[in-house]
Amino acid sequence: MSNTNEASGLHKQAATDHEAAAKHHLKAAECHDQNKLGDAKSSSKSAMDCCNQAQKHSTTACASSAK
Repeated sequence: MSNTNEASGLHKQAATDHEAAAKHHLKAAECHDQNKLGDAKSSSKSAMDCCNQAQKHSTTACASSAK
């Protein structure tokens, strides 16, 4: 894969990860609004997992773009 295609793919993956994290954050907020603390905790954990993946992909994507 060329550097351009690789960088593009990495940025797209990072964006997908960030979108997934945002959805989990919104779900956690909804659960808090409904006083469903167990579900909020679960959604929050999922959001954090997605954020961690997004951070890894973002770092790799930006490093690839800098080449």
